[in-house]
Amino acid sequence: MQRLLRLSTLGALKREGYRTRSVKDELRENLIEALRNRKPLFQGIHDYEDTVLPQLYTAILAKHNILFLGLRGQAKTRLARQIVELLDPYIPAIEGVELPEDPFHPITPQAQALVEEAGDETPIYWIPREARYTEKLATPDVSVADLIGDIDPIKAATLKLPYADPRVIHYGLIPRSHRGIFVINELPDLQPKIQVALFNLLQERDLQIRGYKLRLPVDIQFIFTANPEDYTQRGTIVTPLKDRIGSQILTHYPRTIEASRRITQQEASITPTQRERIKISDMMCNIIERIGFLARESEHIDPKSGVSARLTISAYECVIAWAEQRMLINQEETAVVRPMDIYASVPAIAGKVELVYEGEKEGIQAVALYLCHRALREEFLANFPAPDKFKRGTQPNPYQPIIDWFSGGNQLILSREMSEASYRRELDRIPHLRRLVESLNLPDNPYPWMELALHGLAETSLIGRTLSYKQMEFKDILGDLLSRKEDEEEEED
Repeated sequence: MQRLLRLSTLGALKREGYRTRSVKDELRENLIEALRNRKPLFQGIHDYEDTVLPQLYTAILAKHNILFLGLRGQAKTRLARQIVELLDPYIPAIEGVELPEDPFHPITPQAQALVEEAGDETPIYWIPREARYTEKLATPDVSVADLIGDIDPIKAATLKLPYADPRVIHYGLIPRSHRGIFVINELPDLQPKIQVALFNLLQERDLQIRGYKLRLPVDIQFIFTANPEDYTQRGTIVTPLKDRIGSQILTHYPRTIEASRRITQQEASITPTQRERIKISDMMCNIIERIGFLARESEHIDPKSGVSARLTISAYECVIAWAEQRMLINQEETAVVRPMDIYASVPAIAGKVELVYEGEKEGIQAVALYLCHRALREEFLANFPAPDKFKRGTQPNPYQPIIDWFSGGNQLILSREMSEASYRRELDRIPHLRRLVESLNLPDNPYPWMELALHGLAETSLIGRTLSYKQMEFKDILGDLLSRKEDEEEEED
């Protein structure tokens, strides 16, 4: 490749035996080589190995234009951007013309005239693969001139040319993406008349500007992304355009907690200091991911809008930041993320979901807290015996000593800002709590598990729990119900 980059004329390319390819052939042949050599592709894309990626490989091998269809936060744009890795590192182009044209196959009158005049001395330059990617977000104000081109009256006046001369054309984004990848995000947002202008480009591979009899056989790999049409409500993909897109590939959210965790920890913006000083267990990571899964199933959240992977990424960042804040307040060297830190994710949840009518009645704060409670409950039931199975009395209830301790009038208050020593001292006050955790051989630090057990008992209505901005109080379930009733009566008065 270094030898090729030193070539600077069309004649030198010919003597070297250089062969140009269409962009779709280039992608296809490079993909074939990568698959044969088992080269890893699309790094950082998780849980698509047996669903989306095989369909994408098929579309590239078939030399199709592609539509990624899926809800927000499903890595559609990231997939499109990583297709660039299948392009050649560099390709030659004619120097001194407006478009990145193939020296062997020029398409504009200017380039054709230059090659005819200069012959083998036609100057060339080399384009890196990164410069061959163009991305445009579809918005209602996008025009045909933006994408395809228009007559430039200033150029006509400057060059003293009539409007009939093709040299007065100002080329849009698509012809400037010749021999590369062009991506339109949120395709349904593009006005129908603009979508119609793409018909010829997709089928006949040419473009028309203001009625000119100018055929430019542009060579482009088109990639489109869109949310399902029934959600956007801002427009649709017109049927003839959809018919011209070779492959429509459906994306999806992570299907497992493990895959979702890999995405979150890969994308979360965590500083090296936070990674070194803030300790977060697998249990806490699971609780964060469960919030995303529960939100996608919640009756309070619009399923058509989707729940982006950005929800759990932001929640993870908030939880880490809250633990760091506590560490700084207490002047400690390290911090361990606690189950109650999950409530620091409420602001992240609030900005990432769209509520249906029932959710609006509850309010976003209540919905976010409910998701946190449910996530704690699910992680508890995944690691501790279900309390329900001990109700029949056929076997000893390991939770009974803990329940009895609260029934005896005892309370446990955990402050969000309390030091690690105080946190452990408070949890150690409850008889049998640590013994319960140790009997289950749960990994890592036992104290977060001890707190999780209390959340689980509260979620199964065996003890009471009251949450305020600064602290959490665990107490007897009956006392909790009575205090709530008194509060309601005071509000009525």
